[in-house]
Amino acid sequence: MGTVAQIENNVQTGEVYQASGAQKKNANYGKTIGKPELSEKGQKYYEELKKKYSNMDFVLVSKDMKATAKAQAGSYANPHKMVVLIDEEKVERMASDENFRKQYEGIISKAAVKLPQLQSQLANKRGVKAFGMQINDGGNASFFAVVDKSLAAQRDRIKQNGAKKAEQKKVDAKKKEKKAAEKKQAEKRAEKAESEKDSVTVSASSIEELLRKVDDTVYEAMSDSAQTDSERLVGQNFNFRC
Repeated sequence: MGTVAQIENNVQTGEVYQASGAQKKNANYGKTIGKPELSEKGQKYYEELKKKYSNMDFVLVSKDMKATAKAQAGSYANPHKMVVLIDEEKVERMASDENFRKQYEGIISKAAVKLPQLQSQLANKRGVKAFGMQINDGGNASFFAVVDKSLAAQRDRIKQNGAKKAEQKKVDAKKKEKKAAEKKQAEKRAEKAESEKDSVTVSASSIEELLRKVDDTVYEAMSDSAQTDSERLVGQNFNFRC
């Protein structure tokens, strides 16, 4: 099986990911995972579905790759559009079964209605890199977001450091040595965060739950990056009232 990086690259370029690691162009379906095959009727409907929800980024999944797509959903997320992972079996049935189509298009429609709000809220969440949804068996969908925990912590430090710098302008020239020490410590923490970047995929059964879990993940990242006692001592005696 290919690596996550291989899978991500294949999805982004619209190429087929195969268990052997080989790649094959698929101009008919757009972005795919595995080797999905649709009937003429299924293919026609799939094109109509993508046009109907053009603000979403559809990825067609072959039936043998459904578990892989679910396990590695974060690899397919898009930072600009909501990715929709949907398998070939559902598309075929949606093309021929009106009730089934209404059920699953209803799921997509609900997400589409909330999409602008979701994009706006996630844009304000520190460290959120991308997001998407997967159409599951059983008439429901799951949502996921990719969070860079180190970036979340780093952005919080940048904000805090910006406020400190404004205050430090008032500091007496005699405090320069201490200011330099604080700056050096801040740079070390930033470098550490850069070297320890780790992205995690947050999954949920609803958009509301996804937002809560993203908040929890960001909060955890910020807590993990809290200063140690020795770091807090650096510059602790600054007199910003000067």
